Amino acid sequence: MTAAHGLGGLALSPAGVLDEFYISFWIPAAILTSALVIKLPTIIRLWKDPLLRAVGGLLLLACSVFVFAAPSTIAWTNRVTGVPNIAAPLVYSLLTAFCGSCLLLIIAWRNGLSDRTAATRRAMRWVITLYSGVIVALWVLFAAADAPVERVRDLDTYYASTPFMREEILLYLLAHTVAVLITSRLIWNWVRTDGLDAWLRWGLKLLGIGYAMNLVFDAAKLTAVVARWTGHAPDWLSTDLAPPVACLSAILIAVGFILPHAGQYLHDRWRVRLAHHQLRPLYVLMRAVDGGGVPFVLHATPELRLIRRETFIRDVLLPLARHLDEDRRRQAYDAALALGFEPGRAKALAAAVAVQDAVEAGRRAPDGDGCGDPDTTDLLQEIAAVSRALRHPDEIAAVRTRAAAPAESVPVHE
Repeated sequence: MTAAHGLGGLALSPAGVLDEFYISFWIPAAILTSALVIKLPTIIRLWKDPLLRAVGGLLLLACSVFVFAAPSTIAWTNRVTGVPNIAAPLVYSLLTAFCGSCLLLIIAWRNGLSDRTAATRRAMRWVITLYSGVIVALWVLFAAADAPVERVRDLDTYYASTPFMREEILLYLLAHTVAVLITSRLIWNWVRTDGLDAWLRWGLKLLGIGYAMNLVFDAAKLTAVVARWTGHAPDWLSTDLAPPVACLSAILIAVGFILPHAGQYLHDRWRVRLAHHQLRPLYVLMRAVDGGGVPFVLHATPELRLIRRETFIRDVLLPLARHLDEDRRRQAYDAALALGFEPGRAKALAAAVAVQDAVEAGRRAPDGDGCGDPDTTDLLQEIAAVSRALRHPDEIAAVRTRAAAPAESVPVHE
């Protein structure tokens, strides 16, 4: 084998390179279906919300596009109907409906739920009428075209110069491009809005990137089709570049819709579980006083477990409050400030010292009257901070030592 031949064997065509990055159409279909399943309970519960209906319709149509655009489904559709290439207007129609759904979603986002103006209704009717007309035109053009040779992967370029099929292909690509341009622009304008929730902002960024990648899909398809008109054949742009770009775009769009909902849900679950965990030191201390605890319930929600733990702690603290020494707490607070703790932390450490002292006093004199009837409002409201302070016994010990130092330094007179 010659050196030139060897180097030639190493050369790869663009199609060969892109084959290494092939993404099955069933992957974005599965992800889009997951996004729809996650959103579905909310959509059903709040069915009158036009925004949620638009999101549901968009996800359903996007999923349908990838299901029916899969080569195996295209071949099955053609075979079942007995009409070569009838899957083309079906897929084009679904994609056009998806474009219209995108625009309706943007109108709902932009105008909000309370906007029922004539301009809003007119804009939505305009979108529905225009894209419904495009769908009808796609089927009329297909009926008028002569496309007898079945093409599962390269129909756009194979029939790029065929009368009526040419217009059909150009029509769906232009309708898709216009919708993507408008949607992308409005999403990126929204991303720059102040006051957005972090999860929503990241979801919008992923949506913006996903729709921007759709522009790459349109550019690749249009370039390949126009090149056919001029006698060139860069079919790999349509058959090898556009499909994986569309798949990646769909995945980003699906994640963009999922992220705000799933992210907020996980954040709320984490916040509740963290609050439950942070109360454990104080809960253990109160359980030692009470001798019992919160019974374990297998199917209790995290919120219910948190509420029950908080209730148990407060129920034990209330009778324990008669043993609280307010003077001791003020001394501990001053000592914590002297040690350099900021006021909020100093207050929590002083309360932890006072609670520990009250527990010991209650053990020594369980039936005693204690120190009167101190105000426990702040203590009951700050149980989380007190519990966090109990996790640092070294800091509590330092506060105790500092609080006791002035009293110990005073000489005793006989």
